[in-house]
Amino acid sequence: MSPEYALDGIFSVKSDVFSFGVVVIEIISGKRNTGFYHLEKALSLLGYAWDLWMKDEGLDLMEQTLRGNCKRDEYLKCLNVGLLCVQEDPWDRPTMSNVVFMLGSETATLPSPKPPAFVVRRCPSSRASSSTKPETFSHNELTVTLKDGR
Repeated sequence: MSPEYALDGIFSVKSDVFSFGVVVIEIISGKRNTGFYHLEKALSLLGYAWDLWMKDEGLDLMEQTLRGNCKRDEYLKCLNVGLLCVQEDPWDRPTMSNVVFMLGSETATLPSPKPPAFVVRRCPSSRASSSTKPETFSHNELTVTLKDGR
């Protein structure tokens, strides 16, 4: 779910672009965004992908079954496009027609992505008591609430 829809109820064509970017990153990583948690830095899948991208280690995100069968440049292009789609500000995200062009073009120079939305998460095993305020790890002042059945 795009941040502008989650926070303000605003839905646009850029909301779909955000969702598409999440799916692209899930496919190339072999990990689900909703269940991923990187213990060392409290990162979501998007945050982990961004961290690897910034350290020029994007290939480390690659799904094991893709290794050996995947062209390095194609994989990195998909990761770049995925990160462009999940940028926090909707105005920074490309349109779907631009996404199709970027993925289909062999010569297009892709812009560098800006940080994605929903980068950090609370530890899924931590629970805040009702008398204390939950600890947040958000760069964009969002909190993540975990739903636990009774």
